[in-house]
Amino acid sequence: MTEQALVVLSGGQDSTTCLWWAIDRFGRENVETLTFDYGQRHRVELQCAAAVADSAGVVQTVLPVNTFAALGGNALTDDGVAVAGADRGNLPSTFVPGRNLIFLTFAAAYCWPRGIHHIVTGVAQTDYSGYPDCREETLAALAQTLQLGMEQDFTIHTPLMNLTKGQTVLLAKELGAIDAMGLTHTCYEGQRPPCGACPACILRAKGFAEAGIADPLLSV
Repeated sequence: MTEQALVVLSGGQDSTTCLWWAIDRFGRENVETLTFDYGQRHRVELQCAAAVADSAGVVQTVLPVNTFAALGGNALTDDGVAVAGADRGNLPSTFVPGRNLIFLTFAAAYCWPRGIHHIVTGVAQTDYSGYPDCREETLAALAQTLQLGMEQDFTIHTPLMNLTKGQTVLLAKELGAIDAMGLTHTCYEGQRPPCGACPACILRAKGFAEAGIADPLLSV
């Protein structure tokens, strides 16, 4: 039986790289994407995710998860929270509590009736902001919980988990995904072309500089 995979696609640099990784591993015809509309302030993310999926030639499904906007308290869903600064426990204000846990749980629920056993996500614990729901131990525990709770085998693939941003850019190049980077969105300020000053822009620029590759997004 052919193995199928679901990629959680945000429209950003990392999930786009993971989409090309999944296509390379499972075959384009066996890959689809899932994008979450979680009330993010910058709706451009959803537009970019659609453009990336179309460019890759794969099916995209968008699911609404608007409870994050109702909860508020973070810079990605709440207009009253600044991007700069730390939240409780020294986590950045861009941390959305429980987001990846909930996304991957919904992803598994989406996979269950479709017989999809492979879920691909762009989380990483290297060169990032220290989000606890991006750590390897968190994802391992969640995978076990999903298997027990749904009585189905799930493998959560995290191809970028231990890569630096520079290494992620080099992987994108190896997979032929560099041109697709011009369709992505990373900026925490919601600007396109990016602001170049927010933490996400600085980290992205650092990665492309380390890889010695021009970021195609800068020429948009």
